[in-house]
Amino acid sequence: MCGEAKLSEEKAARAMIDAARLADELRCEQDAAMNLEKDRKLLEAQCKDAQARTDEAEINALKGGKKAMMKMETRIRELESELDAENRRLGDASKNLRKTERKIKELTFAADEDKKNHERMQALIDQLQGKVKSYKKQIEEAEEIAALNLAKYRKVAGALGDAEAAADENEQALARMKARARSASLGPL
Repeated sequence: MCGEAKLSEEKAARAMIDAARLADELRCEQDAAMNLEKDRKLLEAQCKDAQARTDEAEINALKGGKKAMMKMETRIRELESELDAENRRLGDASKNLRKTERKIKELTFAADEDKKNHERMQALIDQLQGKVKSYKKQIEEAEEIAALNLAKYRKVAGALGDAEAAADENEQALARMKARARSASLGPL
């Protein structure tokens, strides 16, 4: 029995050692479990805080997003209005450009016509100046002929005057002679 008691004591000692070891392990596990529980609670608190901040950020983002959307929509409307105004100005400018181009074509055509008319007028002027020169030459020649004829006329008129004076003198001499002859023919009777 002694052997059994020894064996039992050894078993009891081993069991106590095992129990002490298990108690240490249990304490370690309990400490680890408590630490894990603390960490879990801390993480849960952090998670709740993060969720609250996330919710707040989402709310702020939604508010900010709505404001940004409203600003963007307002800006889009402003830009659309500006685009419409620019399109109207572009249309007006295009109309003015077409009018100006048409006016330029008309003025170019009118300038070409004026140039043609000017050339025709210049040719007519040149022709008329040629005629005027010809007429001047003819007038000068006619004046020379008239001057010659006038000189001849004056000469002939002078000669006629002299002839008339001589004829008058001759008529007077004839009349005197006739009177003498009459008086001579009447006298001896």
